[in-house]
Amino acid sequence: MSEDGNRRRNTAANPRRAKPEDAYALSQLFAAAFSDDPVVDWTVRIGPKRAVALQEFFFRVMRDRAIPAGEVWMSDDGTTCAAWLPPGVPLQPRGFFEQLRLFPMFLRLCGVARLKYGAATSAAMEKNHPRERHFYLLFMAVAPPLQGKGLGSAILQATLKRADELRLPAYLENSNPKNTRLYERAGFVARGNILPEGPPLIAMWREVNTAK
Repeated sequence: MSEDGNRRRNTAANPRRAKPEDAYALSQLFAAAFSDDPVVDWTVRIGPKRAVALQEFFFRVMRDRAIPAGEVWMSDDGTTCAAWLPPGVPLQPRGFFEQLRLFPMFLRLCGVARLKYGAATSAAMEKNHPRERHFYLLFMAVAPPLQGKGLGSAILQATLKRADELRLPAYLENSNPKNTRLYERAGFVARGNILPEGPPLIAMWREVNTAK
């Protein structure tokens, strides 16, 4: 691996906690990394407004929910990020008025034609979300030009230490088959597809790793 590659992997393996001012940069990172994701392709509108709507969605999630929860970790160069929700933080906004406030954003994200697909995905995630206390990997991303270089594995292993230290399992939904081996190497086991229509969305669970 080159000197630059080693440096980037080291920063991914030693991430820092994201700050509110990182929300915009992270929204760009996640929008780029998820642009070809199968579930995103199924739920998010097509056309010229797609990229802007996707970035707005990630910005709102990072700014309003993920970063305030304190478990969003990023490499110092901003090319890699693992956004976790700790136990006790709800998967989705609660309450009628909060959901009503967010409806225009979801309409811009999905468009009228795909709003039902977005709603079906959200409902499946809520229905199948584990009730046990756990850490939830909301999103993880590596900048597209740097994918396949071990950065995702480095930040995933580094942040899973938090869950292990607190003796808590971890959970995620894998929306892209190309990431399956990455998660399996980290100890996640598939529980099955939770999305009855559309592309597979695989629930994966990881027990606490007590090995020293």
